[in-house]
Amino acid sequence: MRDSVLQRKLARIVMLLAASANMTPEQALDAFYKSETYKLLTNAATGLYLMSDDYILEDLLHEL
Repeated sequence: MRDSVLQRKLARIVMLLAASANMTPEQALDAFYKSETYKLLTNAATGLYLMSDDYILEDLLHEL
């Protein structure tokens, strides 16, 4: 169950990134998967996946 919820969260964040950074969804996906934010988000020990999509997007935009 956690995996499917996380996958939907990742998809929402990618689409938010694309809209916020004026990128195509493909460019946003590439940037997201190469980011440190993605690594932290997929590591359950960090708890980042519990934060809101907007909070994670803000971290990601700051990183990029």
